[in-house]
Amino acid sequence: MAEARLPASSLADGAMISVQVGNAEVVVAKVGGRCFALGGECTHDGAPMVDGELGETTLTCPWHGTIFELATGNVVDGLAEEPLLLYAVAIDGDEIVVTERS
Repeated sequence: MAEARLPASSLADGAMISVQVGNAEVVVAKVGGRCFALGGECTHDGAPMVDGELGETTLTCPWHGTIFELATGNVVDGLAEEPLLLYAVAIDGDEIVVTERS
């Protein structure tokens, strides 16, 4: 199963980073000490979600403003009809590990 590892210290609270998991671009966000990993492209028009706006519980697309829930990837509001794909996130020592969900 494809995975990405990054130092936990490389992701500050309230920040996002883009990583490659297999062939997929994934955005990893940290909010309130909790990490989330979602598909890196908006399901509406392919915008890079790492350039979006991170809220307390949401991620907003930078191009057309679709709002996605961090915990589920579901669309809250906007033009997208499909949710963002979720990836599993775990802490392994001092690393954040992102893997495809089975």
